[in-house]
Amino acid sequence: MVGRSSTGVVFVGGGTGGHLYPALAIIEQLKEIDPDIKTHVVCSERRIDSAILESEGAVFSTIPAVSPSGGVKGYARFVLRWGPSVRGVRSVIREMKNDCDRVVVVSMGGFVSAPSAMSARAEKCELVLVNLDAVPGRANRWIGKRADRAFTAARVVGDDARFASWVQTRPIVRGFAGRRGLERANAEFGLEQGLKTLLVTGGSQGARSVNRFMVEMARRHSDAFAGWQVLHQVGGGDNGEAVAIGYRDAGVQAVVVEYIEEMGAALKIADCAVGRCGAGTVAECWAAGVPAVFLPYPYHADEHQKHNAAVLVEAGGAVVCDDRIDPEKNIEAHGGMLDGLLKDGDRLGSMRAALVGLGPADGAAEIARSLVGD
Repeated sequence: MVGRSSTGVVFVGGGTGGHLYPALAIIEQLKEIDPDIKTHVVCSERRIDSAILESEGAVFSTIPAVSPSGGVKGYARFVLRWGPSVRGVRSVIREMKNDCDRVVVVSMGGFVSAPSAMSARAEKCELVLVNLDAVPGRANRWIGKRADRAFTAARVVGDDARFASWVQTRPIVRGFAGRRGLERANAEFGLEQGLKTLLVTGGSQGARSVNRFMVEMARRHSDAFAGWQVLHQVGGGDNGEAVAIGYRDAGVQAVVVEYIEEMGAALKIADCAVGRCGAGTVAECWAAGVPAVFLPYPYHADEHQKHNAAVLVEAGGAVVCDDRIDPEKNIEAHGGMLDGLLKDGDRLGSMRAALVGLGPADGAAEIARSLVGD
């Protein structure tokens, strides 16, 4: 049939940028291999999912999937929306089959992706799991039992025998080359050319305790910021104005934004980063060679963010600190370390060299080649 494509790929995942940006990275590599390949992203109904995918011009649709967390009510919502979510994914698969000889369903992990397993089986499609965290979550462990193939962009922690069959890749990151020149990136963020830049981010959702820590850091250790400027993503759940005022009152030059759409541009100009260590952030620091101070999310019982960062810490390219939540306690525990790091250009240079020594973050290319059979 004229106009048919040999392969179509349906990606299922969302809820945070951490699940969507890796899908976009793989799509980018698929388009490099075959500009005509058809792709479709199935995401959650959260506004952040649509905002990310609309800005990227991606073909996408939403399903009403929700997390089963939240006790009895949360589980009831999950069950209530399971059927419509499965039907939504199946509808996308069937539509893709009209244009493609072969359809592959790629689960990007998390609660949104759970319906992909049942949908792929019902539609007799190959199911591929892409695991991003060092400690696979419940959804990924469940999907992994049903997937035809599985890739993991993190070194998996755990003794489950099934993990041994998962193909280990390097991190999954969208390409940075050519996205922004240094001067243009500085201009877009309103930063000053010639100053070193500290990038602070808690991921797409922000991190309130990180925000408070950095404001207190500016107040207590303002001299550490001499020669530095701060680019700080506060996230949508915090008061960016209060953070900006905190920096200004401390005499620290800072640009505070709610959300950084083009993280590649921010990393292009970053000399050091502070923030959470979700899989996406760890991968981006690896790819850009940006030394980092990580404060893992403190409420994860499995501490998977700390495990995510282990490879960078072992290489000498990052430092992991326990988030004490209270800014005073974080300053007492970590303020001196960060102060010393910002003042030690030689150590930052050594950390950057260690990250470069890890090799390219080319997991997206490896997975894309596998999906099309190259």
